[in-house]
Formats: sequence, structure tokens, C-alpha cells
Amino acid sequence: MRAQNQFREHSLIARDNSKTILAGIRELAPEIAARAAEFEAERRIPPDLVERLKSIGLFRMFVPRSHGGLELALPAGLEVISALARIDGSVGWTAIVASAASIFVALAEREAYDHIYRKGPDVALCGSAQPVGTAEPVAEGWRINGRWPLASGCMHAEWIAGFCVVTANGKPAIGEQGRPLVRGVVLPVQDWEIEDSWHAAGLKGTGSHHIVLRDTLVAEANLFDLEHAVPCVPGPLYPAVRHLLPLFHAAFSVGVAEGALDDLVALARTGRQQYQAATPMQESEVFQLELGRTYADLRAAQAFLQAQVASHWNHALAGTLNDEALLVEGTQASAWIASTCVGVADACFALAGSSAVYDTSPLQRRLRDLHVAGQHAHVQQRQYVAGGKLLLARVA
Repeated sequence: MRAQNQFREHSLIARDNSKTILAGIRELAPEIAARAAEFEAERRIPPDLVERLKSIGLFRMFVPRSHGGLELALPAGLEVISALARIDGSVGWTAIVASAASIFVALAEREAYDHIYRKGPDVALCGSAQPVGTAEPVAEGWRINGRWPLASGCMHAEWIAGFCVVTANGKPAIGEQGRPLVRGVVLPVQDWEIEDSWHAAGLKGTGSHHIVLRDTLVAEANLFDLEHAVPCVPGPLYPAVRHLLPLFHAAFSVGVAEGALDDLVALARTGRQQYQAATPMQESEVFQLELGRTYADLRAAQAFLQAQVASHWNHALAGTLNDEALLVEGTQASAWIASTCVGVADACFALAGSSAVYDTSPLQRRLRDLHVAGQHAHVQQRQYVAGGKLLLARVA
């Protein structure tokens, strides 16, 4: 009963707040679409648009109300990510980073958390999830070294996080199940070096450069444990960060795929007739058949996402989300959704014909963005292995 009451309260508050954000997105949509080439050329989201996104509440979506945030319900927040991704992939990816990072930092000590949000909830955070740094305990705290890839959003970030293997005398410290101990570190952007390295096939506007720390002394309060930390603020989402990340990527994939289908339908409605075709696209039964098949794939991805998000959110409210089986379940769903959405973009690009190959066509950008996003570890096909092992264990 308590979980149901919490669900009702969160849903009512989230509905109003998410409606406000979605209204702001609709207002920004024409400008975002018109500036897509600018994002790609600059390889980042321009500062003025970042400020506009802040003003509509994007960066405070999952910040707790205790710190001035909106603390949206999971379904409401993911709806916002999909809505932005439907307009532009790079902006949608920025929404993932803004959302996920604000949940990550709840695992830091309260001293560091309060410092991050001391000026309000609209803080731009980013980071790199790969544990390629090292953290060595010293008398003053921790000595951090590392060079991390794929720090999306680092060009407009105010705080940046990276993950490190804990070392002792230069050798990795071993934790549970023989795995190296890993800790996250979060520091103001001025403490980091940003290398201009983001020259990529897709998601070009995300500014996903390398970030570097060299012999940086860090206080204990700025480190956190992703797997075992107790969140420093209350809330249903903060205890199970790892379980949420794949669903953020799935919501992004659905949004970009929706945009690709929008673009294809808009092209067909112009009356375009492809070379040597007997009829215009929209009158061709072959085109209609393939369009219908592609739409069915998209609807399946949408339905799977909605079901998995609802399940995770109910578990979060009940305090039961932090379970390895649920992590596998959500990751498996997200891998399927991502690959299905890549297929949707591929089909839309092919059905559009030669017009889609030009930079002026949004379909080539949708195609590139989804293929690059599909390379992310959270939605890689190898994630199915854990799902297979889980099923075999249950059968046994």
C-alpha cells in the first residue's frame, strides 16, 4: 500500500513537471532541427542552447526535491529523453547524460553532493563510465591518474566524473569475486584536462572528448562506490543506478527511430517519385508494405520500452530494484530495443532512396546516430549472454 501511495504521489507531481518540460521542448523543436548541421560542425551543443535546455528543466529532472530538483518519475523522465532524441540525436544524447549523471552523483558523500548543488539544481554533469583511471590512497586523500574516453557533454559540463581502479603500491586492489576494486571520482570541470578527440561517425554534436587527470589529489568525499554505496539522499531511483542506465539508452533509441519514421513519412508526403518507379512513393504498395512493416517494428520497441520501464519503476518504488536479475532483464530489453531501432533507421534510409545520402537529409544523420549509439556497452549484443545464463539458472 505504501508503494502504491508513493507511486500515486510521484506520478501526479511528475505528470505536471514533465508536461512543462515537454511543452518547452515543443517550443524549442524548430530551432533544434534547424541547427542540427551547426551541432555537427561544432561537435558540441552550443552554450546558448544548453542554457535554454536548463531553463526548461532538463538538468534538474532527476535531482531530488530536497535540492530544488523535479525528482521526476522514471517513465516521465524517459519520455523527455525520447522527445528530444526524436528531434535530434545529439541533443537526445545530451539529455541522457544530464539525467544519468545527476543520479550517479547521489552515490557521493553528502558533503560533495551538497557542494555540487550549492547554487541550485541546474548543474551540468558528465563523465566516462570506463574504469581506465587509477586511484591510489595517500596521506592527503587519493592520487588520481587517468585518461578517459567518451565524456559526452564535457564541453558544457560544470562537474565531471570518471571511474578508477583502486591501486596499492601501483597494483590493483582486489575486491569481491576476484574483481578489481573500482571507485568513481567527481570533480569540478576546471580540475580536468579535455582533449579535442571527438571526430566520430555519428552523435557528432555530443562533444564526447577524452578527459584527463594527472597526479590529482582528491579528498575522500569526492569518491564513490557505484555498486555498494548508500545514496546520500533519499529517493526511489538512487539506490539502483546501474539498473537505470540501459533504459536511458533504450529511450534514446526509440526517440531517434521515431524521428526517422517521421522523416520518411514527410518525404513520401511531398509526392516524391523515385527514378524508374511506376508511382509516387506514397502510392506504391511496395513502399506501403515496407513502411507498415517498419512501423510495426517501431511499435514493438515502444511497447517493450514502456513495459520494462513500468516494471523497473514499480520495483524502484517498492525498494526492490537493486537486484541482479532485474539488471539483466532491463539490459536484455534495452539491447533488443536498440538493435530493433537501428533496423528501423536502416529501413527508413533505404526506403528514402538516393535523397537520403545527402547531408541535407535528416535520415543519414538518424542512421549514423543510431549505429554509433548501438555501439555503447549497455546495449551491445553481448549483453544477451547474461540473459541466457539467467534463464538456464532458473530452469535448473
